[in-house]
This record gives sequence, structure tokens and C-alpha cells, in this order.
Amino acid sequence: MATKSFLIDKCPHCGGSLRVRTSEQNAALHALFTDIARQKEWTGQKLDAETWKRLLVAAWARATGERVSMYPALDGHGIEVLYRKTSRLSKPEMSELLEYATAWAIDNNVRLSAPESWAEHTEEA
Repeated sequence: MATKSFLIDKCPHCGGSLRVRTSEQNAALHALFTDIARQKEWTGQKLDAETWKRLLVAAWARATGERVSMYPALDGHGIEVLYRKTSRLSKPEMSELLEYATAWAIDNNVRLSAPESWAEHTEEA
């Protein structure tokens, strides 16, 4: 079966795809966030998988030296934290994020539902 890829960015000069990530990487990452959401609390609260995704992507971005931007909210209430979306990550970047989030989960005693299948998605294709 052919691996489906997500086309992300296009070169402004030639229109060619600049980044791709696989559907398998995406599924592995979301399974990991779901495992974390089912088992962990943060600041005394249960968080959904999407919130864990945002927290872990932001932490990974900082850990890899990428800037996470913060801006005052447009409505004047609070701040907005902006970081790269996972849909804009390349295969190697998705691999790094999977490794980072998996390590965090293991360090924080999360039982992973299918860790052996994730390993194949953390290697560069």
C-alpha cells in the first residue's frame, strides 16, 4: 500500500511541494496525544488531546530552538501563543516531535497504547 503524504507548503517560485509528512506519522502523533490526554492532568485539570498537542508542540519548538510567538489577544483579553502547526512539519520534524512527545510521556508515566508501531514512524523515510 502506498504511503499517503500531506502536501504542505509550495515553493513561491516553482510551485513544488516543500514539506510533506505521512498520514502514518500523523496518526501515530494523535494516538500519542490521546494516550496522554486519557491518563494525565496538568495544573490539576484533565486536558483534551488537542490541548496536549498544543502544549507538547510548543515545548518541542522551544527545545529545538524555534521561536514561539506571543501576542496580545485581538479582543484585548489575554495573550495568544502562536507556534508552527503540525501540518506544516516535514517528515524529519514529525519524527523529532514524535520522539520528543514519546519521551515526555514515558518520563511522566504514561502507558502508551502502541509504542512499538510508533518507532517505525520516527525514522526518516
